[in-house]
Amino acid sequence: MTDGWPKRVYVALIHYPVMDKNGEAIASAVTNLDLHDIARACETYGTAGYYVVTPLADQQELVRQILDHWRIGKGGSYNPLRQKALEQVRLKSDVAGAVAEITAIHGGPPRTVATTARRKDGAIPVGQLQEMIRTDPAPVMLFFGTAWGLSDDLMDAADHILEPLMETGDYNHLSVRSAAAIVLDRLLGR
Repeated sequence: MTDGWPKRVYVALIHYPVMDKNGEAIASAVTNLDLHDIARACETYGTAGYYVVTPLADQQELVRQILDHWRIGKGGSYNPLRQKALEQVRLKSDVAGAVAEITAIHGGPPRTVATTARRKDGAIPVGQLQEMIRTDPAPVMLFFGTAWGLSDDLMDAADHILEPLMETGDYNHLSVRSAAAIVLDRLLGR
């Protein structure tokens, strides 16, 4: 990792707009494991931040309670490494709010990259994205969808779509925390 380039990479765990198993746009529930495990992967690979995006007030309150426990409550003193990882987490109501915050930090908008398990025309390979991250000073924001993946509208609005991790096999339904860890390793690992 040269010249601090991972510090321009952001992860966004999207809970809306995502799809249910019938292809309908929904808002999905936050899971404790996704918060912890993706934060740990982000801290391990040195990303600039990890956004959890949900418009649902009850889910936002759940995220705040979990973060408070591990950041300022007894959890932080019990497990300082988890506390450090969860410092990466930023809560936003929508993707636009996260993009605006990154834009303010860097003085320009991030390149947005949607991830998916589905084949999409024009998707770029991980090597192309890795080269872009290394050579282009613009920040990059990786979108990871919960439930059955990002809505088509959000994928269409992204600057790029990343090729799926797997091209073969009938079963392609990794947990989002596993997919995020694999993508971060392929982009930012040695």
